[in-house]
Amino acid sequence: MSRPFWHGVFPAITTQLKKDQSIDLEATARHAQALIDSGVSGIIFLGSLGENQAMTAAEKRQVIEAMVKVVNGRISVLSGVAESSTTEACRYLRDIEQMGANGAMLMPAMLYRGDPRETMTHFRTGAKATGLPLMIYNNPISYANDITPEMFAELADEKNFVALKESSGNTRRITDIRNLVGDRYAIFTGVDDLVLESAILGIDGWVAGSGIAFPAENQYFWELTRSGEWERAREIYRWFSPLLHLDVHIKFVQYIKLAVQECGLGSEWVRAPRLPITGPERKQILKIIHDGIAARPKVPTRSRTNGNGHLSPSFSSSNRRNVPRRAKRLGTSA
Repeated sequence: MSRPFWHGVFPAITTQLKKDQSIDLEATARHAQALIDSGVSGIIFLGSLGENQAMTAAEKRQVIEAMVKVVNGRISVLSGVAESSTTEACRYLRDIEQMGANGAMLMPAMLYRGDPRETMTHFRTGAKATGLPLMIYNNPISYANDITPEMFAELADEKNFVALKESSGNTRRITDIRNLVGDRYAIFTGVDDLVLESAILGIDGWVAGSGIAFPAENQYFWELTRSGEWERAREIYRWFSPLLHLDVHIKFVQYIKLAVQECGLGSEWVRAPRLPITGPERKQILKIIHDGIAARPKVPTRSRTNGNGHLSPSFSSSNRRNVPRRAKRLGTSA
């Protein structure tokens, strides 16, 4: 089996905001650094979790330009491409290529449920607009357009499609894609609470969501699946699952940003029409998060990057069990 172009954990990071909903580039950079320190292979900025569709065109370009400089070639920088028109998607792809992004995660056109011909044309046109390597994002649950294994096979002649983010929720698709196109694409799962099941079937990477609040544990779990240590992986997965379930709710952005805040890696502020959660819902989600923090397993954690910008191979034990004192931000105690 040939080594895929992209592989490993490519978390979908949040775009950190201030209380007034303006973008907080410094906080986003700090979170990106924590993910780099954990050993991820790439970061996807401005995906669904990054609130792409709530950003202006100028803001999106501002984020990518800044984060390319922050990451500084240490890992791959990808941007989500979630535009309502094919023309705007192509324009954005060309712009981020000029800014130095290493690739993009291309979504179907937003707000329109196209037929297969229209969906395929959107993707092919996007591929031809850039020389960047691309990850095709299939999420028919959220975005109404389903890219079937047969459609992936048809798109295989577009050379810069190098990876798939398969988020249909149907793990049968992984085997169907392999049977149709072999190793043509790197297959990533984008459904957090199906990652172990997907790993057993043979995937190359994970676009992690909830795990951005728990970078060390997330990376350790992934590495267990790579080494076939399934018993330990199951053990970590059982601890992780209530947190991973936060990724598959309509309010996944609010929930995951709250988890990021409670773990001391950012803040919960979101861009309207989303609002931070309150009341009983907030208490319920905080309990899940705080229970996860309290039961946080001991995992080996990587030391910070060395002077050459490469991850140090040394490890140290970590078992942080203290809940950060940030739950009262909206007047609700933990």
